[in-house]
Amino acid sequence: MNESTNPPALHTLTNSSGTEIKITNFGAIITSIRTADRRGKLDQVVLGFDDPAEYIRTPNPYFGAIVGRYANRIANGRFTLDGRQYQVGANDRGNHLHGGNIGFDKVFWTAEPIPDGVELRYLSADGEEGYPGNLAVAVTYKLTEQNELVVRYLATTDQPTIVNLSQHSYFNLADGGASDILGHEIFIDADRFTAIDDVGIPTGELISVQGTPLDFRRASPIGARINSVDGQLKNGLGYDHNWVLNKAGSQPVVTVYEPISGRFLEVETTEPGIQFYSGNFLDGSISGRTHYQFRTGICLEAQHFPDSPNHAAFPSAVLRPGETYNQQTLYRFSVR
Repeated sequence: MNESTNPPALHTLTNSSGTEIKITNFGAIITSIRTADRRGKLDQVVLGFDDPAEYIRTPNPYFGAIVGRYANRIANGRFTLDGRQYQVGANDRGNHLHGGNIGFDKVFWTAEPIPDGVELRYLSADGEEGYPGNLAVAVTYKLTEQNELVVRYLATTDQPTIVNLSQHSYFNLADGGASDILGHEIFIDADRFTAIDDVGIPTGELISVQGTPLDFRRASPIGARINSVDGQLKNGLGYDHNWVLNKAGSQPVVTVYEPISGRFLEVETTEPGIQFYSGNFLDGSISGRTHYQFRTGICLEAQHFPDSPNHAAFPSAVLRPGETYNQQTLYRFSVR
């Protein structure tokens, strides 16, 4: 963890409808999102801590953070780039997860207010967690009058490297994590997903969702099939897979509806995949605004595919000098 002489700072974004988003410079973490239900009542819709210093004191599963330099998993923490093998931190059952032992979620970023938002910058030094190249990263969060949270990522490097950044908020549109998410209804615009082994590493297969519990091409409750006797669900301990998005850009690729509150979330992204994770490792041991029990939050991590550096057929995550890593993901909140 890089050091700061100051405690984490909070930046608050609001709009005229009362939606409020709080962001800290530690980990570029979204600590809070409060938005209205169908009765107009504002309430929390993400898991986390009110005190930003708690993210330093309390180990937690990436609540609200920007994860990188490589989001998701890399098998054995190893990849080859331009004929040279690199070893990065193996912090998850012998594999690399979300940037390693000290990823972007555990460092202080430089934060500056911008119109309707905040910009956070971080320089990841050559060799940090084993990655090559000095990587300059900028992430902007903006809140629009249309209740859209727009997350923009830019990065440049002075050596060939790999980059895959994502936002790791845990959503619970009912009550911010006091109850489970099994009644949330989810739609994912994807005909295929990346199959995984029993430690979450892609096998390289892109499998059709047809006839499987991973088919969300029609919105259905998360809990409807989550306990099916299915090898992929067993490997993920529930949903913890990358869906291969059919389209990317201006249309929603994922929607989530919570019928009691009426809250509706739409996700748009430029990325080729999205990791839907159903909070399978939450077990009540973390006390934030409440005790976060099993499956009380979902993550929707727009991304390149897990372990892409080791699968030539996957979209490339390589960034070279003179190029700019440029992605955008939008989360739109409304009611129905």
